[in-house]
Amino acid sequence: MSINLSRFAGILAAALLFIVPAAQAEEDRHEGYYYPGPVTMETYVSRAETLVNTDRGKRLGFITGLTAEQLARPYWPTFVVFAKGTDATKLIIVSTGDSGFRTIYQARALLAQLTATARGTPLFRELKVEDIFTFFDLAKMLGYGQIVISDGDSFAHRVNID
Repeated sequence: MSINLSRFAGILAAALLFIVPAAQAEEDRHEGYYYPGPVTMETYVSRAETLVNTDRGKRLGFITGLTAEQLARPYWPTFVVFAKGTDATKLIIVSTGDSGFRTIYQARALLAQLTATARGTPLFRELKVEDIFTFFDLAKMLGYGQIVISDGDSFAHRVNID
């Protein structure tokens, strides 16, 4: 049986036209709705492992706890945090005001502040990683694969977590 390579290549190319946009649409479906398309992107290689019993419920519980802490303060939160995706593996942080996260530097400053908060948790202290792990490592432990931080207008930064 002989294979017609040009016909096979044509069929493969046609199939990819349907497969690739579907994968991109799934990956990017939150862009343009919750935040603009990312201006900058990076990949963080985590030193942590995903916790064994982590699931969608635990990721949503983390968001609920963080939101409750913010709402208990005597002032309106400067950012909101929520999880999206079928398994809630995309962590999204959006500024609630006009003055936040307009640049990568402001976004990284908030992420550094979240690292300081994470380092004060009993989990980090018990694991003795409070001076090593970052907020990105905590996200990896909880099973998040991506963090997007945005000003909610024109800036967005995506961190893929490996």
